[in-house]
Amino acid sequence: MSDVVDAIIDQWAKERPDVVEDLWPVELFARIQRLARVIDKSARATAAAHGVEHGEFDVLTTLQRSGPPYALTAGAFLKASMVTSGAITNRIDRMEAKGLVERVREGGDRRTVKIRLTEHGHEVTRAAFADHLANYAQLLVGVDRDLVGRTAGGLRQMLENLGDTPVT
Repeated sequence: MSDVVDAIIDQWAKERPDVVEDLWPVELFARIQRLARVIDKSARATAAAHGVEHGEFDVLTTLQRSGPPYALTAGAFLKASMVTSGAITNRIDRMEAKGLVERVREGGDRRTVKIRLTEHGHEVTRAAFADHLANYAQLLVGVDRDLVGRTAGGLRQMLENLGDTPVT
């Protein structure tokens, strides 16, 4: 069996035989990069089918998985999500206009603003997340579940080694 990455490595081996022994990380990282593009394209299409952008879907699912009252401060949200701080304000503005989230002030401190999932946001999240999981399962059709588990374990170890650990 051979894929595009094998072809790339073969090309480098011919062009630069002096680096053949140094190409081993390319076998993994090039495949991760290519796989990430495939997954991203598919996930974006799934989110779009529900009228949301992929980044908005991340906001919705972050709020949903946070549990009742489905509201987080901006700081807590940034720690729990996969969104950068620069992107969040405009994204929340757009989502608020769509009726997916609302900004709420709780208690006596008017400076503390939480982003809260609306009922419409819950509905969209439930439907979009179900399709998201089905999409992921479809992407793995024909791949042995034990292989998926071993691969996930290996990637977890790599991420931990690189310092990617949960923020508590």
